[in-house]
Amino acid sequence: MRGLLILLALTGPALAQTAPPHRGAPPPPLALPAGMSPLPAGAYRLSFRSGETAVSPAAVAALNEIGRRLAAIPTGTGRITVEGQASGPANDVSAARRIALARAQAVRAALVAGGLDETRVDVRALGRTPQALDATDVLPPGAARAGATR
Repeated sequence: MRGLLILLALTGPALAQTAPPHRGAPPPPLALPAGMSPLPAGAYRLSFRSGETAVSPAAVAALNEIGRRLAAIPTGTGRITVEGQASGPANDVSAARRIALARAQAVRAALVAGGLDETRVDVRALGRTPQALDATDVLPPGAARAGATR
C-alpha cells in the first residue's frame, strides 16, 4: 500500500501537468438566418440568388460571430477556407468565377470584421461546379469541401 501511495505522489503532479486545460463550455449553437446552413465538421454554407454577390445584414451578423469563434481556434491548427461557387452563366466560365470570387470575398470580409485574422483565410473561387450551386462555404481547419470525393 505504501508503495502505491509513493507512486501516486510521484506521478500525481505529472498527471496534472499533462491533463488538457479546461476550455469551458462550448459556445451555444448559432441562430442562422434564412439562406445559411450548417455543414459537417463545423462548416457553414451561405446560399445566394443567381448572379447575386451581396451578403444580407442578417448573414453578415452570423458571419461576424463565426469569425469570432474561428479566431479562438489556435493559429497552428490549420487555415480557414472560404469557397465561392456560382451556377452560371453556364456559357461563360470567367463570369461564373468572378461571381464566385466576389461572394467569397464578401464572406471573408464579414469573418474578418468579426475578429478573424485575414491572413488565416484562404479564398477559393470555384466558379461553376458540377453541382451548379449558388453558395459560399466557410470551412474551418480540417473540414473537407462539401461534396468532395477522396
